[in-house]
Amino acid sequence: MSGLDRVVKPKTKRSKRFLEKREPKLNENIKNAILVKGGNANSTVSQALKDIYALKKPYAVLYKKKNMTRPFEDQTSLEFFSKKSDCSLFLFGSHNKKRPNNLIFGRMYDFHVLDMIELGVEKHVSLKDIKNCKCPEGTKPMLIFAGDMFVLNEDYKRLKSLLIDFFRGPTVSGIRLAGLEHVLHFTAVEGKVLLRSYKVLMKKSGCRTPRIELEDMGPSFDFVVRRTHLASDDLYKLAMKRPKALKAKKKKNISHDTFGTKYGRIHMQKQDLSKLRTRKVKGLKKRRAEKMATEAEDINAKKIKQN
Repeated sequence: MSGLDRVVKPKTKRSKRFLEKREPKLNENIKNAILVKGGNANSTVSQALKDIYALKKPYAVLYKKKNMTRPFEDQTSLEFFSKKSDCSLFLFGSHNKKRPNNLIFGRMYDFHVLDMIELGVEKHVSLKDIKNCKCPEGTKPMLIFAGDMFVLNEDYKRLKSLLIDFFRGPTVSGIRLAGLEHVLHFTAVEGKVLLRSYKVLMKKSGCRTPRIELEDMGPSFDFVVRRTHLASDDLYKLAMKRPKALKAKKKKNISHDTFGTKYGRIHMQKQDLSKLRTRKVKGLKKRRAEKMATEAEDINAKKIKQN
């Protein structure tokens, strides 16, 4: 049993708070990521890690020292760093002759590797190479996925899920228009994944809705998909399982349509519309003869009931 796996009882209030922070919760904390350089990382990989770290901040930890490890052969180092930094996502960068400019995106389940997908950087435009105004740190991006491969291919489906986990940012309860200022666009085409980052510019349109323009903010990547290490269906299903307390309870007589509009069904007793009070209009008033006839009918009906 390793030192990180043994059960530790807190001795101080500070350590107790630290352990409580890492306990399982119904609503989990924001997923943080560690970015690790391999022992043979070159300048391209190092700059790519810095750019992705800039997009992910402040929910990321960048390791500046090089680490001699190979995730597809031995994952213990990454699992150790993940538990040490309390991060469930990781990005590992390396470079060699067989696989140049290599980035490995992955995520953990219970501090063990769940999924890993290896992407090669074919083209990279750095964040500092584009001299435009940038989004503030911690801006929640809008994610757009284009391409049939994200729907038809199983590896690309898992890659899409992994990228959403990596870049989605914090969960928010409300959205304001001014906060929608960053777009990450992923395109799957011919075995490649193209990543583009845009800043949203809202300009005057002469009406209440602004005119939207996208300005290239950087960074941009052209990835080629290489090796994959995907979890089995059973383990993936277990990792995706939601607690019963978070499942919405079904309410009677309430339904929703495809657009999310809420409808309710009300059960009422049968109403006597003859006694319904309406607005008095002169044209609808009964004549004297009609009024006397209805009164006579009511008197006759009462006599019949009495007999």
